[in-house]
Amino acid sequence: MVDARMAMKPRADEAGAGSTVVPPASPRPSSLYRLIAWVSRPVVRKVYRLRVRGLEHVPARGGFVVAANHTSNLDPWPLGIALWPRPLHFMVKHEAWWPPLRWVLAAVGTFPVRRGEGDVRALETAVGLCREGRVMAMFPEGTRRSKGLRKRHRPRPHGGAGWIALRAGVPLVPAAIRGMDRLTRLGPVRLVFGAAIPLDDLRGLELRAAADEATQRLWAEIQRLEAELDADALPVLGDERERAGLP
Repeated sequence: MVDARMAMKPRADEAGAGSTVVPPASPRPSSLYRLIAWVSRPVVRKVYRLRVRGLEHVPARGGFVVAANHTSNLDPWPLGIALWPRPLHFMVKHEAWWPPLRWVLAAVGTFPVRRGEGDVRALETAVGLCREGRVMAMFPEGTRRSKGLRKRHRPRPHGGAGWIALRAGVPLVPAAIRGMDRLTRLGPVRLVFGAAIPLDDLRGLELRAAADEATQRLWAEIQRLEAELDADALPVLGDERERAGLP
């Protein structure tokens, strides 16, 4: 799962695009999406002990963009379970869009994006989905983070999530995930949502500049939420060490 990498200039008539739209009703997930959710929800909740905070920040109605850190190819899993029954939509790299996998991917609400090419079609598809009341899930890092680099390496975020939210006139919700890169240890998986990124002061600006500023605000909040999850884990780890007789 990847974020669209912007490499285009907005048209002159796009400056200031993204006025707030009336929130439509949330669409129903497809039959395949519902089946996957029905099978996997007990696994994520019981086996991997998914713990979610901040759902009060998630819009109950209307489209929005949710953007999170990316440490595992399975990061969409806890996001989808946490926001059920609202279906999520993701961009998938074009190279994976081949039969018969493409039919499965389409059935669960994904669509292709050409990485590194400023795929305007994919971005506009995402904008249209948000305006229809759907939820776009994005990973601003563009690709999953390498193991061992979580603290030392802070990748440069791409601006697709901010661009889409501004263009569609929908909220941009940050999130942070922990534990998906350690599934062999059987959890726990933790997920926290933050308050929507302030965008109203950016809507009168040229779209590219506004998207860049929105991305900086988004990434700072994602990093803050990651640090919050790390801090919450410290007492748990300390208790485990004490029970094991370790200093």
